[in-house]
Amino acid sequence: QVQLVESGGGLVQAGGSLRLSCAASGRTVSSYAMGWFRQAPGKEREFVALIRWSSGSTYYADAVKGRFTISRDNAKNTVLLQMNSLRPEDTAVYYCAAGDMAPATQTQARRYGYWGQGTQVSVSS
Repeated sequence: QVQLVESGGGLVQAGGSLRLSCAASGRTVSSYAMGWFRQAPGKEREFVALIRWSSGSTYYADAVKGRFTISRDNAKNTVLLQMNSLRPEDTAVYYCAAGDMAPATQTQARRYGYWGQGTQVSVSS
């Protein structure tokens, strides 16, 4: 089992920044992809970014590319999501997820077996 705990959400004005943190514990996740997803009211959960724990390779959704940066701290088993130039459309509950899947399917939420409880990000205009 893998336990994931997110933190760092909040309310920010458009153009501002927030940093989300996801602390992982339990079973080793060295082969896993660590992803961030978000879900706005009335919308489906969508992929935001991921990082491969072992290689550090990253991948971003087009909507956040150039504004968000995902990174990891191996010593602390923590994944960070730095969000800059936030927009009102970034408002959502953000979830951290972990899973072991092929790169071709790594943006699909259903491929991730472990999820955090979510943290709210609200961006005012």
